[in-house]
Amino acid sequence: MSYQNWINYLKSAEKNSIVSGRIRKVLYKFADGQQMSEEYNMDTGIVQRRAWRKCKQLMGEPEWEIELGEEPRQLNWNANKSNGAGDSDAMAGAEFTVRESNTAPLLTKRITKKNIEWRIRNMPYPLDVYSVKAQAEKRAIVVSTSNKKYYKVISVPELDRCGVPPQQSSITVHHQFNTLIITYIKPDIICEMEAQVLMLLKDVETETSMDDLLKGLMAK
Repeated sequence: MSYQNWINYLKSAEKNSIVSGRIRKVLYKFADGQQMSEEYNMDTGIVQRRAWRKCKQLMGEPEWEIELGEEPRQLNWNANKSNGAGDSDAMAGAEFTVRESNTAPLLTKRITKKNIEWRIRNMPYPLDVYSVKAQAEKRAIVVSTSNKKYYKVISVPELDRCGVPPQQSSITVHHQFNTLIITYIKPDIICEMEAQVLMLLKDVETETSMDDLLKGLMAK
């Protein structure tokens, strides 16, 4: 069980970072052509959003795939473009939009200091209809309903990066306001991995957004 391969992968990436308000945005460009964007809360050090863009395709840019985020939205990078193309173009291009039906089940995910949490909105059934099972062979959490109205395999990449299978004993489930809430207690190894990533990002040069700079000047 080790997350060292994940840390080495992050170290190998070209990284750009910008601060906007109390959010730090980091863009990773990997040698295999993939890109990853993250947003960190600077007060807590917790990552709030993470999205991936796979290798470029023949027909236009590939879409961003959201791994982590409290709710789907558009993420806009605002980098200082005075340095020409290159990094500025990369950061300006790191934006994505997700549109979902207002009535279809909507799965979102967030991370807290101690837990990983998923919320599935638009789920009106009572709690006893749901089954939430950790399946080690699928390396996932499987959600289903006894009325066969919903089935979802939820991957847990944080566990995969540590080489740890999901454990049923770490799962708790609640239901309120038509939302199924699944909470997974993070094992110590995930907390260690997150700390190592923050240590890595300490050495990444970070810009301040022009909007924030202008606000500071106007306030003087």
